Amino acid sequence: MTALEFGYKIENLTSSLKPYALKLTKDGEEANDLLQETVFKAYNNRDKFQDGTNLKAWMYTIMRNTFITNYQRMVRRNTFIDTTENNHFINSTSSVIENGAQGNFVMNDIQAAIGALKDMYKVPFTMYFRGFKYHEIAAKLNIPIGTVKNRIHIARKELKKGLKVYAN
Repeated sequence: MTALEFGYKIENLTSSLKPYALKLTKDGEEANDLLQETVFKAYNNRDKFQDGTNLKAWMYTIMRNTFITNYQRMVRRNTFIDTTENNHFINSTSSVIENGAQGNFVMNDIQAAIGALKDMYKVPFTMYFRGFKYHEIAAKLNIPIGTVKNRIHIARKELKKGLKVYAN
């Protein structure tokens, strides 16, 4: 395929690539820049395109990869790296003092909520929490595996309802 034919095919695809660029960037100007960069890269790499393959999919892939590369570049550019010789330990865990009272209250509430569950839900849940697999719980309690999954699910729902004060 000649460069002129290739350019014509790319030009016909730009109208279908624009919405995808808008979806990725969420900004009209950035979408136009991304589209322009995609067309440029596709045209410069036209020798890598094989006739008979899907040009539209190839263009979408170029656009997605270009967007990801630009995003990663922007993140790296905005990352602050302290190169000074003053080694300040900000947020260092070696000097953090925590008040264990809140953690104790939370654990007491969790234990009370688990204790308030009916035994048919509490036993499979605590076994699962301790690391048993579904099939091991089913064999130990002599109940079907689906019942084990259902009871653990119900226990989680009940605990979530009982501990909603700790939800974010």
